[in-house]
Amino acid sequence: MTPVSEIALETMHATATEIFTGAVAACNIASAFDRRIRFEGHRLHRLLPDGSGPATIDLSCYKRIFVIALGKAASPMLDTLLERMTRRNGVRGICCSNQLPKNRNWRFRYFEGGHPLPNEDSFAAARATLAMLRKARKDTLIFFLISGGGSAMFDLPLAPHITLEETIAFHQLLLASGAPINEINTLRKHFSAVKGGRLAMAAPEAAKVSLLVPDVPLRTLDALSSGPTSPDHSTVAEVRELLARYDLNPRLPPSIRAFFEREDLPESPGNKGWRPPFFPRIGKAEAVPARRVTSAATMSGENEAFRDSVFEILLSSHDLVENARALAVKAGFHVAVDNSCDDWDYADAARYLLERFHALRAVHPRLCLISVGEVTVAMDRTPGAGGRNQQFVMACALELEKHAGQRLTVLSAGSDGIDGNTKAAGAIADPTTVARAHAFGFHLKASLAAFNACPLFTALGDSVVTGPTGQNLRDLRLLLAEKD
Repeated sequence: MTPVSEIALETMHATATEIFTGAVAACNIASAFDRRIRFEGHRLHRLLPDGSGPATIDLSCYKRIFVIALGKAASPMLDTLLERMTRRNGVRGICCSNQLPKNRNWRFRYFEGGHPLPNEDSFAAARATLAMLRKARKDTLIFFLISGGGSAMFDLPLAPHITLEETIAFHQLLLASGAPINEINTLRKHFSAVKGGRLAMAAPEAAKVSLLVPDVPLRTLDALSSGPTSPDHSTVAEVRELLARYDLNPRLPPSIRAFFEREDLPESPGNKGWRPPFFPRIGKAEAVPARRVTSAATMSGENEAFRDSVFEILLSSHDLVENARALAVKAGFHVAVDNSCDDWDYADAARYLLERFHALRAVHPRLCLISVGEVTVAMDRTPGAGGRNQQFVMACALELEKHAGQRLTVLSAGSDGIDGNTKAAGAIADPTTVARAHAFGFHLKASLAAFNACPLFTALGDSVVTGPTGQNLRDLRLLLAEKD
C-alpha cells in the first residue's frame, strides 16, 4: 500500500463522515416544524392539510394545554414548540429524554430516562405523565412530542408488582433476541402501562396532537416508542407466538413470564383486529410520502380516546436519505438508494449490500450506495462494547479485504449518535481494515463473535463519534467507491 493510496482512503473516510454528519445536521427539528405547522395568535395552522383533520386548531378553546415530550429528540422538539407557541398560560408538561438539557422551562418536569435500558427515571417519568394525563378533561389539549428511544427511556409495567430490575432484564432479552423492532415493540406494548395507546387512554376526553419523529419503518408507525398515543393493532395471540418463536419464555424473569401466561392478559387499547386507518400497509419505504398528516376522527365509538387525535410526521428517515443523496451528488458520486435490507440480520444485510455495491460500481466507478434502516443482531452471550452498526461494518470489512488496493469505504452509523452500549455512532471500514486491526492485535472474526467491535475501531481511529445529536431517524449506511 503506497502513501498515496493511504491518503486516498483517509480522504474517502472523511468524505463518508461528512456525508453522514451533514445529512443528520440537515434534518433540523426547527425547520421541520416550520414546514408543517405555524402559530398565529391562539391558532395553530397545519400548513399541508390533507383533509383528514382540522386545518386549524384554536388553542383559545382549551383551558389547559399539556405537553408530553419523550424520546431522543424530546428536548429540541419541546424547545421548538414552546418558542413558536404564543400562548403560555395554562401550559404544563413533562420531558423525558436520555440527556437532560442545560436550559429548562420551569413549567415542565424533566427526566433522564435510560437507553437502551430503562432506569429509575424511566419509571418516574411514566408515573408523572399518567398522573398529569388523568387530570385532563374536555377543555384540555395535549401535545405529544414523540421520537425514537422512548420505548426504553419511558416505561412502567402494566403489572405493578414487576420491578425495575425485572423490567431491565426483559428489555435486555428483547434486544438480544434478534427480532425486528416492530416485533420487539409488540411485546413491549402488551407489557407496559404507557405503550400501545395507553397514554391516550389515560386522557380519553382530551384533544390530542401527536408530532412524530420516527425511528421505525413508516409502514409501522405505531411501533414508534411503542405507540403510546395510537391504537394498537397487535394481539395477545401475536405476543404469545413471538415469545415462542424466539424462545423467550424460559428466559423471562418469573414474574414477567407469569404475567404473559395470564389467561386474562388484556388486549391493547383500540384493538378490534383491524389496522388504524392512519397507519396504512405500504410497500417499499421509498414510496412513502416524507410526511403524513392524519386524524382518527372516523373511529368507532369503542375508541373514543383516539377520536379527537391528529398525527403529524415532522421528519423521517426519508429526509435523512434525501439529505445524504444531495450531499453525495454534490461530491460527484453517482447515487443509488437501496433500503430493502431493513430489519435484516446484520450479516445478511452486509452480504446483500456489498453484492449490490460491487454490481453497481462495475457500471458507475464513482459510486455512493445509500441504505437507511436498522439491522438486527441476535446475541448468544453477554456482548462486549459495540452495536449493530459496528457489527455490520466488521462484517463488511472481512469482505472488503478481498479488494486490496481498491478505493472502497463502508460507513454505518446511528443518526442519534449512539450505537449499542458505546459512545460511538458507528464505524468505517475499507480494504485495509483487517490488516490494520491485526497489526494492533485484533482479530475481526473473534471480535465479531464476541460482539466487541468498539475497541477495535477505536484503536484504528475508525469510530464515528458525534455525541448525542438530539435526533433519531434510524441508521444510515454509506458504501463509497472511487476510481482506482
